[in-house]
Amino acid sequence: MSDSQTKEVAVKKQGLPPANMLDTFVQDAGAGRENVTQDDMQIPFIRIIQATSPQVKKKDSKYIKGAEIGDVYNTVTNQLWKGEEGVNVIPCGYLKKFLEFGPYEDGGGFKGEIPSNDPVLKQVVRNDKNKDILPNGNEMVTSAQHYVMIQDPSTGSWSNAILDMKSTALKISRQWNTQIAMQQIEVKGKLYTAPTFGVIWQLGVDETSNDMGSWSIWKILGKQGFVEDADLYTSCREFNQLVKAGEVKAAEDPDLAQKETPEDDGQIPF
Repeated sequence: MSDSQTKEVAVKKQGLPPANMLDTFVQDAGAGRENVTQDDMQIPFIRIIQATSPQVKKKDSKYIKGAEIGDVYNTVTNQLWKGEEGVNVIPCGYLKKFLEFGPYEDGGGFKGEIPSNDPVLKQVVRNDKNKDILPNGNEMVTSAQHYVMIQDPSTGSWSNAILDMKSTALKISRQWNTQIAMQQIEVKGKLYTAPTFGVIWQLGVDETSNDMGSWSIWKILGKQGFVEDADLYTSCREFNQLVKAGEVKAAEDPDLAQKETPEDDGQIPF
């Protein structure tokens, strides 16, 4: 195989156009999206695959070839990341949401999102099953939603996603938020808190358990370093601004279509 053929094969393996077309693609970069706004796009969720997940059941329409328990997947594209290898993410925004679900014995189901300033949140009572119950008898589930840029390890490219944590995973969210807030940079002898979207983190998958069983959960592996690419930094900052302005539209959450209330990132212990 010639050098030119070798280079072309390498480019194709990285998910790029043929080498002879790269300049043309660069010339037309972004073309065709002139009338596409944030309202026309959806931000996918990034979830951990559990033993009960349809993504590992071959006869299920949501099956993903090659998926294994503990892997991470994109709810829109079905892209997979191997859990043991971890994922690189850049936190660009954060929202805490309060979700209402009907009692399972009454058919369950998602009832809607409760505004963070709704007085009813102060009336929530924790029952003997460690669930938060609203005055109307419905369950309230707290969802810590981290808006991130996640890296594709095969190409090195980054894309927007939502990494949400619920139930016992909320403690992981608090730990991560604490570590994020501690990141500082020193400039001319003065310390500044680094912007959240200026730091790259690696997240992995761990296993936890209780009396009901065991399941996979997020694990913060640590800081990978600061963002060094100016274009990537700009993209992260723009994503941050969209989140703050409330202009980010999330994709349909598969958890909200299920009968039961979600457990730990939307999965039931096995």
